[in-house]
Amino acid sequence: MDLLRIGCGSGFSGDRLDAPLPVVEALIAAGGPAALMLEVLGERTLALAQRERLHRPEAGYEPALVDLLRPILARCVAHGIPIVTNGGAANPRGAARAALALARELGLPGLRVGVVEGDDIRGTPALAGLDPWEGDAGAVLEPERVIAANVYLGAAPIAAALRQGAQLVITGRCSDPALALGPMLAHFGWGEAEWDRLAAGTLAGHLLECGAQVTGGYFADPGVKDVPGLAEIGFPIAEIDAEGGILITKPPGTGGLVDRRTVTEQMLYELHDPAAYLTPDVVLDITGVTLTEEGPDRVRLSGARGRPRPPALKATVSLPGGWLGEGEISYAGPNARARAELAGRVLRQRLEKLGLAAQARLDLIGVVSVFGGDAGPPAGLDDIAPPDIRLRLALATATREEAERAVREVLSLYCCGPAGGGGVRSRVVDRIRTLSFLVPRERLSPTVSLLTLEDA
Repeated sequence: MDLLRIGCGSGFSGDRLDAPLPVVEALIAAGGPAALMLEVLGERTLALAQRERLHRPEAGYEPALVDLLRPILARCVAHGIPIVTNGGAANPRGAARAALALARELGLPGLRVGVVEGDDIRGTPALAGLDPWEGDAGAVLEPERVIAANVYLGAAPIAAALRQGAQLVITGRCSDPALALGPMLAHFGWGEAEWDRLAAGTLAGHLLECGAQVTGGYFADPGVKDVPGLAEIGFPIAEIDAEGGILITKPPGTGGLVDRRTVTEQMLYELHDPAAYLTPDVVLDITGVTLTEEGPDRVRLSGARGRPRPPALKATVSLPGGWLGEGEISYAGPNARARAELAGRVLRQRLEKLGLAAQARLDLIGVVSVFGGDAGPPAGLDDIAPPDIRLRLALATATREEAERAVREVLSLYCCGPAGGGGVRSRVVDRIRTLSFLVPRERLSPTVSLLTLEDA
């Protein structure tokens, strides 16, 4: 059977730098056609990259990209395993130049890097008069305030780059499953209207896209869902056949696990509608998918169905979001919670004097932070009296000066009381607000360029 193996070596920006190598070694040991995807681009990550590029035009790509590539690039080139990554973020060409510099250092003068562009529509006619995505219903686009605008591209440009001989493909914003579907299109030659195969490929990419989530990482819950070897968890590998059959596994000898439960959790992750998961390449329906455990760490999936791709693509638009001020202080020992609560009341009164109380939130971390809110702790937490507790202030302001003035009030608690406060930390950062809009396909013109050391 003609199988393509696709491994995932990263599930987000900030993932483990040593994760890709065991996946690459497993692909080499298995033999046959293979590809590796490195998924490093979330919505927040891209917004931060766009802001970074405003200050440093040569920056704006995944800062750890070279560190991820260094241990694996030569091995992948030697064994014909292309690497596909969205590590280009706000600057795919900058990322390509960094990768080519690494290739020179590693003695790989012939490296061919495919660069996919066209997702960035800031300042282009494509940005005019867009309808908001349903998740941002009622949003109004103000083009003059846009910091960045990036469209989720599909798998076709990635496949085109691979067909042109790219050994490393770098994209900006694309759908996460496209990082896997692109190599499938290039290898199997699936047509653009073979909806069920495209759906299966998209499902495989969706299972891979978050790295170790599908191999037990985010699944783990001790005593409830036990997972062995989290410190050395193996990242996933998908085996896909020409008809769209999918098998999910991981490198032998690594930690974690792959079973019906881990795969089911990841399959349902972020699906707004299991019968109609909208992607740039296909509308995926997983309601008829069956999962079968074929052996330890081997789960087969079948039954994905697809419908024609949507006429418009989602774009993430980044806008100025004001300022965020944060300050924290700890209280410990007898009566710690009461002193932390008193400190919170003092802060609230001081912020009222500054006219900033309405924009602030106070949390007792460990008692009221993830659950509950400013109205007080949820039922059952009133009597909790931990030996140490941390008070956190967070507030959104229109100006940096307001945020700095508010955060200073946390520092003042050192001497202004109550007793026993310590370990103050604070920061003030400018915020980026993101909204989503729908861009008609006909407004977009993705491009593919093949770069070598001569172009760097």
